[in-house]
Amino acid sequence: MAQSTYQWKTATSGGYTYKFVTNDPSKTRFYTLKNGLTVILSPNTKEPNIQFRMSVRAGSNTDPKNATGLAHYLEHLLFKGTDKFGTADWAKEKPYLDKIDALYEKYNKTTDPAQRKEIYKEIDKTSGEASNFSIANEYDKMIAGIGGSSSNAHTWYEETVYNEDFPSNSVDKFLALQGERFRKPIFRIFHTELEAVYEEKNRGLDNDGNKLDEAMMELVFPTHNYGQQTTIGTIEHLKNPSLIEIRNYYNKYYVPNNMAAIFTGDFNPDEMIKKIDKTFSYMVSKPIALYNPAPEKPLTKIQQVDVYGPSAEAVEIYYRGFPQNSQQSLLLNLAKSVLFNGKAGLIDINLNKQQKTLRSSASYQQMKDYGVFNLSATPRQGQTLEQASKLLLEQVELLKQGKFDDDLLKSIVANQKLGFLQAFDSNNNRAENLSNEFILNRGTEWNKSLGEIEATAKITKAQLVAFANTFFKDNYVIGFKHKGEDKNVIKVEKPAITPINANGNLTSPFVKSILEAPVKPIAPKFLDYKKDIVFGKVGLAEVLTTKNNDNAIFRMSYRINIGANNYKLLPYASTYLTFLGTDKYTSEELSKAFYNIACTYNVSVGTEVTTINISGLQENFDKAVSLVEHILANVKPDEKALSNLKSTILKSRENNKLNKGQIMNALTSYAQYGNVNPFNNVLTNAEVNNIKAEDLISLIHNLTNYEHVITYYGPKDLAAFTADVKKVHLMPKEFTPAAPAKVYTYATQNANQVYFANYDMVQSEIRWLRNTGLYNKTDAANIEVFNSYFGGGMGSIVFQTIRESKALAYSTFAQYVSPDKADKQYSMIAYVGSQADKMTDAVNGMNELLNVLPQSDKSFDGAKANVLNGLETARITKDGIFYSYFADKKLGYDYDSRIDLYKELKPITFASIKDFHTQKVANKPYTYLIVASDKKVKMEDMQKFGAVTTLTLEQLFGY
Repeated sequence: MAQSTYQWKTATSGGYTYKFVTNDPSKTRFYTLKNGLTVILSPNTKEPNIQFRMSVRAGSNTDPKNATGLAHYLEHLLFKGTDKFGTADWAKEKPYLDKIDALYEKYNKTTDPAQRKEIYKEIDKTSGEASNFSIANEYDKMIAGIGGSSSNAHTWYEETVYNEDFPSNSVDKFLALQGERFRKPIFRIFHTELEAVYEEKNRGLDNDGNKLDEAMMELVFPTHNYGQQTTIGTIEHLKNPSLIEIRNYYNKYYVPNNMAAIFTGDFNPDEMIKKIDKTFSYMVSKPIALYNPAPEKPLTKIQQVDVYGPSAEAVEIYYRGFPQNSQQSLLLNLAKSVLFNGKAGLIDINLNKQQKTLRSSASYQQMKDYGVFNLSATPRQGQTLEQASKLLLEQVELLKQGKFDDDLLKSIVANQKLGFLQAFDSNNNRAENLSNEFILNRGTEWNKSLGEIEATAKITKAQLVAFANTFFKDNYVIGFKHKGEDKNVIKVEKPAITPINANGNLTSPFVKSILEAPVKPIAPKFLDYKKDIVFGKVGLAEVLTTKNNDNAIFRMSYRINIGANNYKLLPYASTYLTFLGTDKYTSEELSKAFYNIACTYNVSVGTEVTTINISGLQENFDKAVSLVEHILANVKPDEKALSNLKSTILKSRENNKLNKGQIMNALTSYAQYGNVNPFNNVLTNAEVNNIKAEDLISLIHNLTNYEHVITYYGPKDLAAFTADVKKVHLMPKEFTPAAPAKVYTYATQNANQVYFANYDMVQSEIRWLRNTGLYNKTDAANIEVFNSYFGGGMGSIVFQTIRESKALAYSTFAQYVSPDKADKQYSMIAYVGSQADKMTDAVNGMNELLNVLPQSDKSFDGAKANVLNGLETARITKDGIFYSYFADKKLGYDYDSRIDLYKELKPITFASIKDFHTQKVANKPYTYLIVASDKKVKMEDMQKFGAVTTLTLEQLFGY
């Protein structure tokens, strides 16, 4: 059936021949231009935006053995411009860049440390001279200027992919930019970008999961580059880059017959292919030899890896899988779903439902030549890594013995079909899927990918079990992540770098011509809540509906006006609920029942609102909603589940204290609200141990007795929906009054101060915070433009200065954060993640920007245009309309707030945001939040920023 449903066909339109697959819901066309460039077009006219990928079939697999990390370096450099943009005077800049090329070659051949240091000084000096003629981040300014908002790229084993989005009225501008970008890239501003890669490497050295994965992959693939070369590269190779080698790599692999230009979104494919052909016709095809290794020998024994670090303990098990689109990989994907699908798999039911580990999962990651089948577990309190791994392997044994429900395979296929219905809604998802197809098989097996569900449906239980018995043997790598000190960790040392000249006020003639080219404006489409939402009532509850005219999927919710601020026990009750049965069904039977009808439900507890979400196919609406109502009304206490839950909570709390991200979140809340704040105002460990089942059950039973609103997005209209929901949703005669909500008092920053949390890491994480006053509608336009200009992306002032010019961090941002409610305050937040020995420089660099706003008229124009473009091209649809309605209501609007914002943006000037910066941001006291190792940062350095308070984890977390 798969072959008859999805077949390749050829067609000609607009003078171009293309291939397509019958019954493809994305209506994707595959073209091959005369020079070999693959072009993949997938039209979708629901919103005036386009997603773009330039996908190259080259990554870390094709790095030279003596220059690992090279493909990743190159990815960074493809944002630096050409001889036409990124430069103010190419003729004057070029001699300096040639000299830098030669200096790096000399540097690489020199082994004496003193001589290397002298050569690097010369590189630094020459780079500074070259920067007098370069224009940093001109590419990003162009993207922002034409309305793009997600410019990025990534490198992996066998791919380098450049991704953008842009409004559909800017196709000509966008193509002109991309055509130039890949014509003759110039590797300028290299040594500061190199420092950014060093920082990226150091961040990886602080990531225990990353270290474990690298060590395990080395054993899973003892000869293949999946295991022998990492994307980021070795420290030794990072220290000795060759611009000549990078140029050779570009010339070898960035050729049209090894690349695909992928567009998904609002365009006419006949018109688009002509423009793309004209844009990239200069590219010349070349013979290319891709990485083609000898096959790996079978793994025949169990191998163990042990990694140490400060984060929580975990166990991973890797099996080597099979080539893409092979029958064996199809079977492994199915085996993954039998083991783990989030609801009714063996791991879901036997481990997660029964809380036998803190959490467990299975996954299958597909590459071109092989895949990796992964089992993962985080041990619960008092459990060893060995015990957790034993539980995972026991589930594999059950799979091999066929001890799973006979109808599970049918349910897996039904859920895959539901996912397939939604897979092509998003232009971004389409672009990602099509890029992946090109990398794996040049897009030649799109028919197989579309037919995967039908192919899966043909697999019998007996076939799967037989396969599992041949595949799952003592042929895996097991990785234990222990808590402890990693005595082998080293970092990439900080070279001496003089800040370069970013020339933010300069604009090349090429960029000027692109930005000044006229475009047909796109009119914004704002919501009219009175028309876009149909309002009704069911008993006391207000009902909001909007119709799904695309497919048979429904999504509904009970939005209840209570949260954790009203009832501290509510988050624990919602978690407890997932482990409970009713008077009719066990917890496991309930999970299976939802999975069998391809429906889902969850209870999400926020600080102020609790939402019960139900979704699935409309044909199963009655079954799904009735089942949820049955659960809420008839759920029964389970003392064993509660005891396990308490243990789980306490272990999760231990692990949270080992997570630097959670520690920074705790510091942020402490700085914003003081020592009693939303993050730490939780039950103490003693109170957790004293939780009573009847208190949690009472909250669950009474959830829908509190005031709530019902929302529905689906195929039915208001009358039909209300008739259906009345039958199953019992309403109280009057709503139960809610307990008063806890109100938190905002802290006032009267003087600079430092909150420090000690954590064993290579880097330092620094965040600035200042509360700046209550919500004010009139500030909205200034805030949007200020954020876009100051700290919102790679073209922003913060990114250009901290990373591009001064090379102080890989990651940095700044944002004036708006509250979600009219009675809450704004806050100014900034962030730098830098090497610990660069902390002082990084803080000083950010403080300069917080106190004095640099003026770059071109950057401002681009930032403002980007905000306007975002409003003009945004289309809020489906149940997103409800989210917008509720968000506006909390801020005091009974209409779409973007209407006012759009009007108020037009007159904004640089002087407007400069005044805003002066009044709200500049020369004000801040609280500095620092997470770092006390072995790597000095107290006296931190004291220069303000009075230092070292906070304990107990103070931060409340337990």
